[in-house]
Amino acid sequence: MGATAIRILGIDPGLRNMGWGIIDYAGTRLSYVASGSIHSDSRDDLGLRLRCLHEGLAQVIDRHAPQEAAVEETFVNRDPQSALKLGQARGIAFVVPALAGLPVAEYAANLIKKTVTGTGHAEKAQIALMVRMLLPKCAGFDPQGLTADAADALAIAITHAHHYKIATVRRA
Repeated sequence: MGATAIRILGIDPGLRNMGWGIIDYAGTRLSYVASGSIHSDSRDDLGLRLRCLHEGLAQVIDRHAPQEAAVEETFVNRDPQSALKLGQARGIAFVVPALAGLPVAEYAANLIKKTVTGTGHAEKAQIALMVRMLLPKCAGFDPQGLTADAADALAIAITHAHHYKIATVRRA
């Protein structure tokens, strides 16, 4: 990573599968670092599942030393029980980077889709395709392959890089 590069962690929160993706961003250049998913066992009680996500995300941060993090906003879910559980997983996605001293940004799903694909209503397959085009090394270096959760997390990191650039230009 160069002197002016920033390392960004994108997080796609989920209770069963929490996707994560890390990129380096310098100027206009995006570079793939790593990606994957943290899985919790749906047979475990909620406390154990949240602990699993917390520990897994903390390991990712320790291993890759990102400087900033970004999380996808939650859409409104019709099932209150599912929405509550997703909210608890989102809490993990925010608190673990915050405990590591990272600033954490949040982006709407439509903004992420529009930033990566050019349309705010893109399908998951379109997002994964564009992530592979923007970060061609992502599929080759990831032993899990590029899962949908990891592709979404990389799209979140790409979105943060794009908006980081805009914020930097505005500050100058």
